[in-house]
Amino acid sequence: MADTETTYDHAKILSALPHRYPMLLVDRVVSVTEEEIHAVKAVSFNENFFQGHFPGRPIMPGVLQIEALAQAAGILAVENLGLAGTGKLVYFMAIEEAKFRAPVEPGVLLTLRAGFVQKRSRVCKFWGKASIEDKVTCEVNFTAMIADS
Repeated sequence: MADTETTYDHAKILSALPHRYPMLLVDRVVSVTEEEIHAVKAVSFNENFFQGHFPGRPIMPGVLQIEALAQAAGILAVENLGLAGTGKLVYFMAIEEAKFRAPVEPGVLLTLRAGFVQKRSRVCKFWGKASIEDKVTCEVNFTAMIADS
C-alpha cells in the first residue's frame, strides 16, 4: 500500500467485510494508512440491541464497541495485506486489556481508530480505541488470524 491515505465508501466496506446487518458495525471509513484506520459507527436509537440493553437507559454494549473496532481493524488488514478478492477472512482470536471508559448512547458518532501492533501474514495484533468527540469510550488490544473463508 502506498503512503497515501485511502477512504472507503459503503460499497467498499461491504466488499472488505463479510458482515451484514445487524452485525455490520462500520458505517464509514475516513482514512486508512499503512499503520492505522479511522472509521465511524453512527449509533442510532433504532439499533436492535437498545431494546434490551437497557430499557429506559439505552447503552451500546461494550462487546459491540470491541466488535466495531475489530471490523475496522479487519478493513485495515484487508487493505495492507492485499486480502481483497483472495477468499481470506480476518478472524478474531483474542481480546486483551479491554477497558470501558464511558457509555455510548444513541444519537452519537462513535469514532473508531485501530492500528497494527504486530503485522504478519497469518496473525496480526492490533490496538483499538473508540471515542465520542475525543472522549474515549473503549480501549482494547486484540489479535486476529488470517485464514480461508
